[in-house]
Amino acid sequence: MSIKQTKDGWKVDFRAGGANGKRYRKTCKTKAEAERYQKFVEAQLVATGKPWQPRPADRRTLSEIIAIWYQHLGQHLRYNEPRLRKIQRVAEAMGDPIASELKPSQFSQYRSQRIASGTAPSTVNREFHYLISVYNGLNDLGEIDYENPLKKVTALKQKDTEMHYLTRSQIDDLLAALRDSYKPETELVARVCLSTGARWGEAEGLTASRIINNKVTFTDTKGGKNRTIPIDRDLYKLLRARAKERPYELFDNCRVCFRKTIAETGIELPRGQNTHVLRHTFASHFIINGGNILALQRILGHSDISMTMRYAHLAPDHLQDAVKFNPFKSDGH
Repeated sequence: MSIKQTKDGWKVDFRAGGANGKRYRKTCKTKAEAERYQKFVEAQLVATGKPWQPRPADRRTLSEIIAIWYQHLGQHLRYNEPRLRKIQRVAEAMGDPIASELKPSQFSQYRSQRIASGTAPSTVNREFHYLISVYNGLNDLGEIDYENPLKKVTALKQKDTEMHYLTRSQIDDLLAALRDSYKPETELVARVCLSTGARWGEAEGLTASRIINNKVTFTDTKGGKNRTIPIDRDLYKLLRARAKERPYELFDNCRVCFRKTIAETGIELPRGQNTHVLRHTFASHFIINGGNILALQRILGHSDISMTMRYAHLAPDHLQDAVKFNPFKSDGH
């Protein structure tokens, strides 16, 4: 029996009929009342199979529960406002249905329309997971008492994205072009990315206090954890010299300069991999040169090793065991 005293009274929280039974939550004035409530619910379920004093149907719309989710949970997430806007657009596109009555077919139809309009499956999957988190979060809080209506919907299958990386000659050409660009400091930002695997925004946001003892520390990262990466002495000297000129923010926004310059070099990149090609280039050369995949995971800040494993095929000895241990090399029976 799960009965706890709270500032509002005695809270009952249990599942009738075992771990897989329906969950019941109620706040009572006294502990005795809470105990009677739980016993009554369990007895009535045994006798009739019907719940005790069922709540009236929840007629709140999807946009209304999204607002409640944002108030309790969403506003505390990174990039909270962009996420809120995306979920609100999903609700609007589906006609803002009653949240408890949303059918998987409604979301499936919306998803099909998005794909037909040219939206990438990864974007649609992101919207799907955002919506799932709204229902699951509110259910955990007790704000809704029905199951997630999309729990049986599966995400779309996504093709592995092409990850282009620069050759050494392309790196040299690009850095030379950046050095001669209208924002020469763009070259130094690119060097940081190529030397540490940092995202462009992480490198661009460096301050003097984060460049110490031949190391750089990236904060406010996508994964929410700081990363400290060693760098060579030449790059360290360049960054410290820049820090003397601009101790608080080493760089202005150089992204546009980078995009224009890389276009001028004639380097062709897959869609969406403009500045990110530098991160891919670091990771790819790290593995090609014999780097350890687990070390790369820590350097890149990947929480899931599967993200890092995308580079594993570049290892010099990748899949060589297929030659060493195939059945023609065995004398077994």
